[in-house]
Amino acid sequence: MAVSGATLPMHMHSTVTRKVEDGRFPGPCMERGVVDLGEVGPFDLQSTVESGQSYLWTRPDGRMYEETGAYGGDAWYQTTARVDGEPAVVRARQVEDRLEWESTVDAAPVLRERLRLDDDLPAIRATAADDDIVQTAYDAYWGMHLVRDPPFPTLISFICSAQMRVSRIHGMQERLRETFGSTVEFDGETYHSYPTPEQLASATEAVLRELSLGYRAPYVRETAQLVADGADPGTARELPYEEARESLTRFVGVGDKVADCVLLFSLDFLEAVPLDTWIRTTIEEYYPDCDRGNYAETSRAIRDAFGGEFAGYTQTYVFHYLR
Repeated sequence: MAVSGATLPMHMHSTVTRKVEDGRFPGPCMERGVVDLGEVGPFDLQSTVESGQSYLWTRPDGRMYEETGAYGGDAWYQTTARVDGEPAVVRARQVEDRLEWESTVDAAPVLRERLRLDDDLPAIRATAADDDIVQTAYDAYWGMHLVRDPPFPTLISFICSAQMRVSRIHGMQERLRETFGSTVEFDGETYHSYPTPEQLASATEAVLRELSLGYRAPYVRETAQLVADGADPGTARELPYEEARESLTRFVGVGDKVADCVLLFSLDFLEAVPLDTWIRTTIEEYYPDCDRGNYAETSRAIRDAFGGEFAGYTQTYVFHYLR
């Protein structure tokens, strides 16, 4: 998705400088800028990127997913994005009411897209259930946004997520980037973008298993081949919610839960509530009337209990709070 040409609200325009050394631009120019969070509304970068929604960000200090309940920090985070078809590095940190960034491109549109900076968090919270668990979760991590990651990396990430801790899922994605992704030179270092479908489709199952994907290796390879051959997970965005979920299950290794994760964290279905182990335990302990014995009916019931249209936001807060 090309985002560099996006039209920004006034508060999202950033001041950009270029790094010059010895009178030359060494490789890709470094651009720097600031996003004013005062006009964005409540926002917390650490919980947004370290709450198990996205496995496409990492910390240069190596401490990604080191703690549960991550919130309120000012560490740098970095990711790669495709801007006008080319891989770019984006690095950002939150300092009080501003989001500072460094990148190979103007990163403000990328951050706006990926971190859903236009979401009206107070309005979303107003739709949530008025019960102790939900409201305590919102209070504890107020400012956490959902992410909007690209469909293919999200699909692969959550295929890898079955029965895995978030730190191990994240490690798998790092190894996939380092092994198959295109390189990007930035600030004197070499970075790897997330592999394209074609790059992953060319991988052998044996190599994927060597990267600790285990039984997920053939799922990742076959799904990448399907996408490389033209099966676009992003087309689900145009369907009604439950049809969209069903359409994603055509990919190898994708059941209802993984499909819901892709819909929620990539394709703007903010009502989606992925029924993973944590949420099923939450239903059992706090919302037993929502357990209807099958995925589809239980999903409808917990979506209603969590507020309907933005139930996925509430689910993410509850997940991060109880995990």
